[in-house]
Amino acid sequence: MRTARSRVLAVAIALLGLFVLAANVAPSMAVSTATTSVSGTIQGPSVLATHGTGKYVINATGGPAVAANGTRVGNLTFYASVSGPNLTGVSLAPESGSITTVGPGNTFLSVSAATETLTISVMISSTNGKENQSVNLTYTVNVVTPYVVSATIVNTGSATVVGVSVAVSLDGTVVGNVSLPSLTPGGEYSLSYRYATTGISPGDHTFSLTIKDPHGLVTFTNGATTYTSTFYVAGPAPDNTVWYVLGVVAFFGVLFIFMTRVAARRRGVARK
Repeated sequence: MRTARSRVLAVAIALLGLFVLAANVAPSMAVSTATTSVSGTIQGPSVLATHGTGKYVINATGGPAVAANGTRVGNLTFYASVSGPNLTGVSLAPESGSITTVGPGNTFLSVSAATETLTISVMISSTNGKENQSVNLTYTVNVVTPYVVSATIVNTGSATVVGVSVAVSLDGTVVGNVSLPSLTPGGEYSLSYRYATTGISPGDHTFSLTIKDPHGLVTFTNGATTYTSTFYVAGPAPDNTVWYVLGVVAFFGVLFIFMTRVAARRRGVARK
């Protein structure tokens, strides 16, 4: 009898232990929904023209806000700021926002007349209940003086024209497109395109403006549907360091020879 009772007691204790273990493990398994760490990206122009504005798209995924099957179960939020040597006239808005399943977060950087390098810093937070993970991102933006091409467009016809655009090319490569407002008969539009870049080589370069779908009515003031403008980019200043060094060496060389001859003459006079 004692053996049977011992076996029953042992089984009961084992079952009780398994029940306690399951009770302790199950909650911990239910708390964590994330299968990957939170990650994100920033997309937008890395070069802005002075007095320009750029749109920056912030995407994120992972962390507690995203379940193992990819379902959104929490919140993804971004917090953004901008830093640089001169923030006068510089703004970044909005500074925070939600990243939803419908669309990413957006923020807009507006810059001033200062040419400088700015840094957009973004913290992305992924939360679900008491769980919270975050990641920090940075994005560098160079503010430069743009190359500008300007021209006047006229409607030479007797009807209002809509839906006209102008393609902007630099040295044969399209770099932009400008949509024109509606033009009434005899109406004019002053087009000014500001091209921001850090990669133009020294020498002559040509902007070309081409009117698309002119309807036979819209031209530039020269009567053509294409306008060109050439500008020159100066190269870096020459490095004259070698010439300065050679000049100094030559100067001291001449001085040494002169002093040697003077000393020799003095010794000759002293011997006489």
